[in-house]
Amino acid sequence: QVQLVESGGGLVQAGGSLRLSCAASGRTFSRAAMGWFRQAPGKEREFVAAIRWSTGITYIADSVKGRFTISRDNAKNTVYLQMNSLKPEDTAVYYCAASNVLPVQTLPNKYAYWGQGTQVTVSS
Repeated sequence: QVQLVESGGGLVQAGGSLRLSCAASGRTFSRAAMGWFRQAPGKEREFVAAIRWSTGITYIADSVKGRFTISRDNAKNTVYLQMNSLKPEDTAVYYCAASNVLPVQTLPNKYAYWGQGTQVTVSS
């Protein structure tokens, strides 16, 4: 089994920054990509960013492009989501996910493993 543990969420004022971390552990699997998704109350889970593990190529949703970046540390089996210029509409539970599917996917059902989620709240 693969475990994903997120950290770094919290409460921040609009315009502020947060960095989320997701540490992967457990059995080795063909991890093609890791991604971040978010889900606000009453809304569907939406794609935020993903990174192809082998090459580091990143994919960013239009809604956060220019504000969010995704990166990885191979040695630590950790993926990060740096969030800058946060807006109240970024408020959501943020989930880390891992996929063994290529090309890199943006649909949640293409990701086999999920973390427990971390709350991000942006106040106006």
